[in-house]
Amino acid sequence: MKQDTSRFDAKGGLKSGVFKQHYKDGSLASAGKYLRGEKSGVWRYYLRNGQLRAVGRFAGGKMTGEWKWYRETGKLMQTGSFVAEKKSGVWKRYRPSGALYDEGRFADNRKIGEWRVYDVHGRLIKTTCHRAKK
Repeated sequence: MKQDTSRFDAKGGLKSGVFKQHYKDGSLASAGKYLRGEKSGVWRYYLRNGQLRAVGRFAGGKMTGEWKWYRETGKLMQTGSFVAEKKSGVWKRYRPSGALYDEGRFADNRKIGEWRVYDVHGRLIKTTCHRAKK
């Protein structure tokens, strides 16, 4: 499925209101709202199997706040936050089993501070430290 990234509707006006995009087979690919041609509020993205792929908010057409991504099995794959479409705050990734794989912080799209990696049993196996770039 090709994502519709246009701010304009079929009549040439700015998109406004509820918007849904579908895969070629008719299944739902994404759903959310536009406000004056910009994505706004909660958007949901779906896999071809109908499972939720990702959910998060937009403000002024940019990803913002907490987002969650899921695997085809429906299990959580990762969580993280955005500020004006840049990674920010705590991010976590999960193994297919659902166990935590790694976690750390971002600031302005860059890893900062301590990042921790865990084994399949949840035991800490690696720690790395990232310095904020000036």
